[in-house]
Amino acid sequence: MSQSSNRLTRRLTAALQWLGLPGSVLAAALLCDLVIIFSAATDHIGQPSADLVLLPGVLMLSACALWARSQPVTATFAGSAVLFVSSTLIVLGHGAPYTALLSTVSFAETVAGFELVFYCVRTARGGVAFTAVATLVTSCLLAIAMRTEGTFLVRRSDVIQTLVAGLVLLIVAVVTGIQFRKPPARREPGPLASLVRGQWPLIGAFSLLLFLEMYTTASTELRTAPVLLCSMASAGCAVLATRYPMRAGFGLVLSMLLSALVSWQLPGDSYITATGMPISQIAAGGMVVVLLVRYLQPVRAWTVIGLLAGVVALAALLNSRAGLPYPSVDGLRALFVAAVLTLGVAVATGLFLRSRDSERTQAVQAAVTDAQTSERMALARELHDVVAHHVTGIVVQAQAAKMVAQQNPMVVVDALERIETAGTDALTAMRRLVRSMRGDAPAGSSELSEQATTDLAADLRRLVDSAQHGVSVELDLDLPPGLPQEVARSTLRLVQESLTNVGKHAATATMVAVSARVEGGQLHIRVSDDGEHERQRPVGGGEDAAARGASVVGGGGWRDGGYGLVGMRERVELLHGRLSAGPGPDGGWLVEAWLPLEGVE
Repeated sequence: MSQSSNRLTRRLTAALQWLGLPGSVLAAALLCDLVIIFSAATDHIGQPSADLVLLPGVLMLSACALWARSQPVTATFAGSAVLFVSSTLIVLGHGAPYTALLSTVSFAETVAGFELVFYCVRTARGGVAFTAVATLVTSCLLAIAMRTEGTFLVRRSDVIQTLVAGLVLLIVAVVTGIQFRKPPARREPGPLASLVRGQWPLIGAFSLLLFLEMYTTASTELRTAPVLLCSMASAGCAVLATRYPMRAGFGLVLSMLLSALVSWQLPGDSYITATGMPISQIAAGGMVVVLLVRYLQPVRAWTVIGLLAGVVALAALLNSRAGLPYPSVDGLRALFVAAVLTLGVAVATGLFLRSRDSERTQAVQAAVTDAQTSERMALARELHDVVAHHVTGIVVQAQAAKMVAQQNPMVVVDALERIETAGTDALTAMRRLVRSMRGDAPAGSSELSEQATTDLAADLRRLVDSAQHGVSVELDLDLPPGLPQEVARSTLRLVQESLTNVGKHAATATMVAVSARVEGGQLHIRVSDDGEHERQRPVGGGEDAAARGASVVGGGGWRDGGYGLVGMRERVELLHGRLSAGPGPDGGWLVEAWLPLEGVE
């Protein structure tokens, strides 16, 4: 049962990751359509269940948008046909399509059409893309005409709104598709791109609320457009708060204040709730409070929370719909209780996530400390081997000199020189591997990494031959004889760990290049591959590992990863060397280390 549950969880996670940001927005629009269509089909207006005739077209066009990821041109032509057929069904079934951004075109159909144009322009050749997009636009205009029973639109304002909105959406989709046609540069994504990629579930949730809000304001023409823009800004602040909570909090205060003042001046009843603001702004406020409590110090967090509470209170006072010159006391009391409960839930959620983040940080720090201790213990074993080797030589030389001292005194002089050399070498090795503890073999060590290295080139070749990662390895070695044993051991360990990381994190790698050569009194080790590594690198993989990759649900930090790079860095630092690990200039992953060959005091 546990294995089947884990398998189902992995498949669901992979499906959600495949859905991504475009799929999440499309899912939000589709869910909004389903809510609107089923509510309209069950009311007492018109024929019972007549509005359900809208469902086949909405579902089929959404499926075409998902299909466009692999076959954009075919999916675009199929979407054009779906629009025509669904419009025919709506006319024959006497359905009543609702009006949102485009007249008689639902949210899911609008989003699906946008994505069809985007994928087609991004992938197809110019002439093919133009033909497919022109066909889709023509089908959309024809569908609007058919759904309005043969006349283009009833009101002139609807004509202008549909033409302007449709043209803007078309231009944005084409420009975005052209922009993504360019070959991607070999560089890390920017802060905004990484934020959007990491927070697509949150973006999808707010898209659903904004779609519902747009549907509610469809009958108010342009009167509530400023409030709708404020709601969009508030949703953007909630997404930005996952990375910049303080600035996003102040931005939310300004957008909610502007919305409250605009709503106060709107004539008659509007879609504003009893709290004086739309539900999307309320949700954005709750999310920002959660993130403020989670990431900021209490004094800074409560400063922004106090401003948000003041804006909410002002909106409730200005936009009361009680029908009296002043808000009723009972109504304000109910709003106060609801606001306190909402604030309490948000603060409690933020404190829970803050506590969980603290526990995760302590666990990561403890794991890093264990990895460092493990590497130091390995160095202590090597120190024992090196010192034992030199001391054994000293003892043998002293015993031999004692035996032949009376017959040949000159042999004693030569033996003393060799003893001095061996003692100096032992002291140098001890200074470079000092302050470590002797213990059992660390996790991840092998017979190869624990052996006494006498020929580094031969050991590296044997390491490459014994690797079982299925990746071709090219060796480029220029190693002089007589390398210090601690440097040779560390080189072998670094190359071994780098090859292990290739097998774990670069499943698409086809070639690994390993280079080791002496340059300027240092041994330069370089290991690079041509694979696509996981976006979450193991802990200790450089300064990027300290970047906060927090998400609203999952928290910060890296996903499950080893601590090999932590041990590598610890080993190199103890030898007074340098280590660099990160994306290579030509793609893949690059590990470089510089180990000094001369003893450092």
